[in-house]
Amino acid sequence: MRPADRGAPYSEYFARLNRELKAFGPMRPVMLIDLDRLDHNIDVVMQSVRRAGKALRLVEKSLPSPQLLNYIAKRAGTRRLMSFHQPFLNHDAERFPDADLLLGKPLPVRSAQLFYENHRGPFDPTTLLQWLIDTPERLQQYLALARALNTRMRINIELDVGLHRGGVADQATLGRMLTLIGANPQHLEFAGFMGYDPFVGMGVPGILGSPIELFAKVMTLYDGFVNYARTQHAALWKPGLTLNTAGSPSYRMHENERTSSEVSVGSALLKPTHYDLPSLVDHQPAAFIATPVIKSTGAVKIPALDGKSALFSWWDPNQRETYFIYGGNWMAELESPSGLRFNGLYGRSSNQEMVNGSSAVGLGVDDQVFLRPTQSESVLLQFGDLLAVRDGRIVETWPVYS
Repeated sequence: MRPADRGAPYSEYFARLNRELKAFGPMRPVMLIDLDRLDHNIDVVMQSVRRAGKALRLVEKSLPSPQLLNYIAKRAGTRRLMSFHQPFLNHDAERFPDADLLLGKPLPVRSAQLFYENHRGPFDPTTLLQWLIDTPERLQQYLALARALNTRMRINIELDVGLHRGGVADQATLGRMLTLIGANPQHLEFAGFMGYDPFVGMGVPGILGSPIELFAKVMTLYDGFVNYARTQHAALWKPGLTLNTAGSPSYRMHENERTSSEVSVGSALLKPTHYDLPSLVDHQPAAFIATPVIKSTGAVKIPALDGKSALFSWWDPNQRETYFIYGGNWMAELESPSGLRFNGLYGRSSNQEMVNGSSAVGLGVDDQVFLRPTQSESVLLQFGDLLAVRDGRIVETWPVYS
């Protein structure tokens, strides 16, 4: 017989949330944002950013709620956002008319055209928006669009500093792009570089190099591109260029380099499970899925096996209690009460997911099961309004991007 997992009732932290949600929650799956933990994470990031003498750019896709972004931006004292999706970009421009917006990935030129067609309000793209461009061919497309619109586009060039997900990988290609920008000052303006390097903090196999060694290679590449642009295209090198770098796993490593001007951070502020990394040990999980138990049916029973299912709960005490929750099959891991597990034999469900545990778990109908999302960007969009909680109590509801 297998030993039972040490399932147990809630910790005091989750017990308070359970009481709050049973009394005042919507009794459906919700995404909770713990403001006390979020404040802690913001402060950890800003301490690093200040030590580095850099600026912070918030990654909108990982924090996809205007009010969540605004809350973080106010506490961090930043108006810099990184956007990844044309409809969200239009929303950003309307919601944050004074924000400095940098695209986080190169968009098809048709997406850029749609941005301009749908843009309304006082936000000025000619001074506050940087389009990310990865190839000379895409730059030619954007130049044609700028001419057709009779506007000027600020161009930030994506650098491949080791991630190998596209971007400029050699100085010859960079030279072609800078030359094209310089030849069309009425329609194009060089705005800076973006070099994304999350892999140096994600724990790659040691045989590929230590984080310090990988980071040194990243900065050698970044410095090389910067020095080339500064010396070979000096007319384009002006004060105030955006030299963007880092990501949530690697932002703290940039405290000791002076080339970049800003770091980008998003998921680290909420710390989903994929960000349980040594580089983020000072961060606290701040986002949880909560969903009520709809049914409690006792020992596990597998369809078609009927009475023979008793063998499972005899052999495995962790299958002696069965709970069906509201919803399920999210990109998330069970968090509380401890000792719960999904049932792979029964199968996953997005409607009523089965979770099992030992008799020590002690859940009843309407009690909440808590999960941690594995990532933030897509998962936060699946539950409607976020519930902001402070000291275990719901204090605000925040709509997400649509």
